[in-house]
Amino acid sequence: MNYYSVFQRKADAQACIKGSCKYPDIRGVVRFYQLRGCVMVTAEIEGLPVGEKPCDKPVFAFHIHEGMKCSGNREDCFADAGGHYNPQDCSHPNHAGDMPPLFGVCGEAFLAFVTDRFRVCEILGRAVIVHRMDDDFHTQPSGNAGEKMACGIIERKF
Repeated sequence: MNYYSVFQRKADAQACIKGSCKYPDIRGVVRFYQLRGCVMVTAEIEGLPVGEKPCDKPVFAFHIHEGMKCSGNREDCFADAGGHYNPQDCSHPNHAGDMPPLFGVCGEAFLAFVTDRFRVCEILGRAVIVHRMDDDFHTQPSGNAGEKMACGIIERKF
């Protein structure tokens, strides 16, 4: 398949990402393109925290969560996003909602990948979360990814 041709059409769904009160500068968009047998996901995020030392390059965990709200409480601004989207009850990092990390460069990140863990119709209305830390890919159930910094709901409307 020629994946580059996908960028010439409108996404099938997207999530507009907004930072929490603690991270108000974070914003971006995650797009989902349904393909035959898989989904292409792209993410463009800006306003991410920047490393302070040359070897301190920020890496941020990035997941689809089971919840359908970007709200929460004083301790967790996005608590209502729930846990990782995991319809098959797999161990982490094999949840359907486990995605590759975002690598921050001067406060920005871009990512594109394909997955066969879900179809676009299965994730509509669910939350996409950007976490403060990288995912260790083994701690259960969520990879020890730290606080939820930003959230967006996957929608067809755009």
